Amino acid sequence: MPVIEVCNVHKRYGETVAVDDVSFTVEAGEIFGILGPNGAGKTTTVECIDGLRTPDRGTVRVLGLDPQRDRAELRQRVGVQLQDSQLPEKIKVAEALDLYSSFYRTPADWRALLADLRLTEKQDTTFRKLSGGQKQRLSIALALVGSPQIAILDELTTGLDPQARRDTWQLIEQIRDRGVTVLLVTHFMAEAERLCDRVALIDSGRVVALDTPAGLVSRTSSEQRVRFRPSAPLPDHLLTDLPEVSGVAHRGAQVLVTGTGNLLAAVTAVLARHQIVAADLRVEQASLDDAFVALTGRIDPS
Repeated sequence: MPVIEVCNVHKRYGETVAVDDVSFTVEAGEIFGILGPNGAGKTTTVECIDGLRTPDRGTVRVLGLDPQRDRAELRQRVGVQLQDSQLPEKIKVAEALDLYSSFYRTPADWRALLADLRLTEKQDTTFRKLSGGQKQRLSIALALVGSPQIAILDELTTGLDPQARRDTWQLIEQIRDRGVTVLLVTHFMAEAERLCDRVALIDSGRVVALDTPAGLVSRTSSEQRVRFRPSAPLPDHLLTDLPEVSGVAHRGAQVLVTGTGNLLAAVTAVLARHQIVAADLRVEQASLDDAFVALTGRIDPS
């Protein structure tokens, strides 16, 4: 049985429809992504799942429980890190974890969490003095301190620098390795592509696609791109005559070849026959960015 079931959930604020008949399920042990641009309805959907919002219609079940009727029980079994969640500026890291652990029947060892999340040296540091990445690691620790079966993480890496974001991605993978199901809300394409087993792509309050990241990409394009800088003049017809090639474009000194099939082998064989060296050669597959644009008509929201 799925651990989360969302069926035809609808939520309106005045004249604005935030969530429009959204449906999906989340299986135990997966990292499930809710992906979409800012304002798409992602956070409202999650707030209906964790019981902070009541849907106008539709049903939500989490671990077989109703988030409204069984809110107290779900608080013991679901850890939540919400977008823009904050702590008092003067509370210390250890104090926050000790406090939060007192809310649960069977809390995790918060000192072990500090070590796992590389925060032991910061346990006596106040919240306001933590870096952005350290605050996010603390948020993860607070979401896990109740030993949850499900962790809901909303826009966890917004505002982080690239290194801190990658560190946080590793932590999310470690959470799943603990046996925790992760519901990850994000608008970063690379984040979803790296972490998620499946993705619900939400746009204007509706699920426009639900698949694995690779499945979404394969739906929208099988095209490949080979980019390089030739060591000598390269007539376009040498490439356009190849059955694998669908187009050739020039970007300054670079040549961009698009096509399908075994494109790289076909292009490099032509270059070798004409004794042309391909400098800065790169092969680019279609990405989740491309799928997002194809399915929503928007540019990458990150």
